[in-house]
Amino acid sequence: MDGEPVRLRDLLGRIVILNFWSCECPHSERTDRQLMSMFVQWKDDVVLLPIAANRIESEEALVRAAWERHLPPVLMDRDHAVADLYHAVTTPHVFVVDRKGILRYAGAMDDVSFRQPRPTRFYLDEAVEALLDGRLPEVAETPAYGCTIVREAVE
Repeated sequence: MDGEPVRLRDLLGRIVILNFWSCECPHSERTDRQLMSMFVQWKDDVVLLPIAANRIESEEALVRAAWERHLPPVLMDRDHAVADLYHAVTTPHVFVVDRKGILRYAGAMDDVSFRQPRPTRFYLDEAVEALLDGRLPEVAETPAYGCTIVREAVE
């Protein structure tokens, strides 16, 4: 949001979480709490990049929500070029890139569904912990769920 570009190649050697994020989506708000509690234990080895790709959210609202939720600086993807590149469709939609820059996990943060409102499995946590231990994640991809990324301006 400060206008400085962020490049994944500059983060080689660290595990990177790309989190397509929304300040308005209740699923993002819920998972932000989970993510930040996990991130505290990983912060030396893991970089968290929240990415705002919704056309309808104001910069002011994004800054306020990020501050209230204690998130690292939010990256702006107003033209959703990065969201399109990763085929991100919802918020949240997470992608985990290993220390060599290889995508190792894509999908939901956990296993919440319409019929299962409480998570019993935390896919993001499993993926990051596996990579920290030098292993590949057991699960490489899951369907993402949440609020749809708004790609067109609403009039």
